Amino acid sequence: MAVKAVNLGFQFPSSSPSSFGSSSPKLRKDRLVFRSSTVEQVSFTESENSLIEALLGIQGRGRSSSPNQLNAVERAVQVLERLGGVPDPAAASIQDGKRILFRFDRAAFSFRFLPFKVPYPVPFRLLGDEAKGWLDTTYLSHSGNLRISRGNKGTTFVLQKQTEPRQRLLTAVSSGRNVKEAIEELVSLTRNNGEKEPELEEGEWQMVWNSQTVTDSWIENAANGLMGKQIIGKNGRIKFVVDILLGLKFSMTGNFVKTGTKMYDVTMDDAAIIGGPFGYPMQMENKFTLELLYSDEKIRITRGYNEILFVHTRTDASRMN
Repeated sequence: MAVKAVNLGFQFPSSSPSSFGSSSPKLRKDRLVFRSSTVEQVSFTESENSLIEALLGIQGRGRSSSPNQLNAVERAVQVLERLGGVPDPAAASIQDGKRILFRFDRAAFSFRFLPFKVPYPVPFRLLGDEAKGWLDTTYLSHSGNLRISRGNKGTTFVLQKQTEPRQRLLTAVSSGRNVKEAIEELVSLTRNNGEKEPELEEGEWQMVWNSQTVTDSWIENAANGLMGKQIIGKNGRIKFVVDILLGLKFSMTGNFVKTGTKMYDVTMDDAAIIGGPFGYPMQMENKFTLELLYSDEKIRITRGYNEILFVHTRTDASRMN
């Protein structure tokens, strides 16, 4: 069972030939794509929300997603497929009321750094049936907000018309555009809703974006939490972990103390390069104030070292060693 979760308005990704192509032999067959459009006033059922929650934190094609994340998506998809949704959803279908047939005729690559698209060098018209495909709509919500389709390559698509602020933030992070605006929307919405004061959640958090514009040395970036993972442990313990290469890791451990509403003093003073069971200690110390702007079980937004904004997504609940 291949899984490709696509979070976007209803459309066919004909400009991306790999969306329907076979997977790389070096990758597991489960694949995900996460995209979205911006629409206000989102309304989902409880079961639909479970799928949306499972998709949070999954970026790009999901190749870096853990098996647990992929399994959570697949379970949520199967629940919705059993519920059924709208009984006859596919107005554009040609076959069996739920199957959409299509044929590729052209495609192109889109790069952020280029103002134009690069044509995909495949003569689709000469491929015959190989350029054909189909999508079965297996679930459509009664609100029309959520659609699940399964394709001829064994891939599952989750297509979403309306998004909520957390999804818009992750989409902005993925595209590299309007991230600060998305942060402000989410933080302001939480503030206006009068939600309870957030706390630093225990677990393992991956840094997915920061607002730094000036690049320091690699070791300074690692020590300032500008790359890698952050592990929040019990009793005010915190650790930065950065994968270097060939099994080597940079690790820096310290403590945090809550000093006020959403404010923490952080001291990092135990650094080392780790390789298997061995470690090379490094004489480093870093102190800064951390402001917790937003936090839930999946996403955290903070302002830390040198007033830099950070966005972290939770990967696993993890205890400090």
